[in-house]
Amino acid sequence: MQKIRIKEILAGNTDEKSLSIGGWVKTHRQSKNVSFIELTDGSSIKGLQLVLDPNLESYVSIAEDITTGASIQVSGELQDSPAKGQAFELVVSEITLLGKANPETYPLQKKGHTLEFLREQLHLRPRSNTFGAVFRVRDRAAFALHTFFHERNFAWVHSPIITTSDGEGAGEMFQVTTLDLEKLSKKENISAIDYSQDFFKQPSFLTVTGQLQAEIFATSLTNVYTFGPTFRAENSNTTRHLAEFWMLEPEMAFCDLEGDMGLAEDFVKYILNDLLANCREDLEFFQKFYDEDKKLISTLESVASASFEVITYTEAISILEKSAIAFEFPVSWGIDLQTEHERYLTEVHVGGPVFVIDYPKDIKAFYMRMNDDEKTVAAMDLLVPRCGEIIGGSQREERYDVLQNKIRTMNLDEKEYEWYLDLRKYGTVPHAGFGLGFERLLMYVTGMQNVRDVIPCPRYAGSANF
Repeated sequence: MQKIRIKEILAGNTDEKSLSIGGWVKTHRQSKNVSFIELTDGSSIKGLQLVLDPNLESYVSIAEDITTGASIQVSGELQDSPAKGQAFELVVSEITLLGKANPETYPLQKKGHTLEFLREQLHLRPRSNTFGAVFRVRDRAAFALHTFFHERNFAWVHSPIITTSDGEGAGEMFQVTTLDLEKLSKKENISAIDYSQDFFKQPSFLTVTGQLQAEIFATSLTNVYTFGPTFRAENSNTTRHLAEFWMLEPEMAFCDLEGDMGLAEDFVKYILNDLLANCREDLEFFQKFYDEDKKLISTLESVASASFEVITYTEAISILEKSAIAFEFPVSWGIDLQTEHERYLTEVHVGGPVFVIDYPKDIKAFYMRMNDDEKTVAAMDLLVPRCGEIIGGSQREERYDVLQNKIRTMNLDEKEYEWYLDLRKYGTVPHAGFGLGFERLLMYVTGMQNVRDVIPCPRYAGSANF
């Protein structure tokens, strides 16, 4: 017997007729003449219909225990299905019950469940249609991400999770320590923590970005990217924030802002085209159940084929001021653009993807290259319809003196960034890169509205289950 996934069976990708498959029961319908089971193994939004003779010896003794959520192993003959909406069905010759699921206590019965309820069932929610689709799309997007960069000869750098550098200069970092904090709290007259007694002998934190370490390797391997978990100790309880999330951060030596935007545009188009080709049924599911306008797929197709426009931040502010829109957040030069501003620019003014470049230096990170006007930096944000910002990047400051002055001006600890300055001291080159929050991308392509619904085990203020 050949073991094969249901996705391959439904796609007609097997010439074998005698098959053995395992999965979980979605539905079980019994009658005097024939019984039907819808089986899923997580490989497809659709299940496979199993057809059983009610008198089948291996079935009779376990029939009452074949309930939603139970796991079974079956063998049988694949045949064309006369039923509407399915090409194949499996006529079962042998069935084994592997694990029961008590219908009185199993949370995911054959009915609709709210996303709020499913968030309370993190360990079981991947079995639902919605979250099975989410995590298949997540898997494919990650595969496409790596394929894109390796096709372009980028090296994947595993940047550290524990760091001593605040890459964003924001200070919202989780501290890592082996010190007995409870014991220290009971001591009197402690004026400062003695970090020489700590594991790393200095204050250490969970990383907020792999960018700074990626620059080390870009200035030796030329084109690199990091992809891994990053952390923010931001006590924000919104639908767009997590304490732990995944970031993609490519970094390129001998590259300026224009080259950075070119790579970002190519990347977004590549990922969208790949998902449209390989996750079509899942995207159709999201469009049907989670997209009020029913335009999810057409929007993704439009972005994937569009020519991305470019406007300056100053132009963007002028456009917003002339719009006569009463924005919730008032518009003036020097503000950080909010989602409502970004969506107006991309959806109303441009009608497609747009890069906004040359932001005020005071609202951007210290490592971004100063423009000649000394008021703006060579930064870019990519805005897309239905989302707003999806990518943020910049040309990095490669001039030693300018970078050193920015570190001092922003009151950062120059000693902590001594190694970073060394990259500008020894063989400095123009270089650029960008960051993309992987979960933000997944929200965009699936239409899910809460970032907690596109990551397997969400971590946020007050919650770190499992």
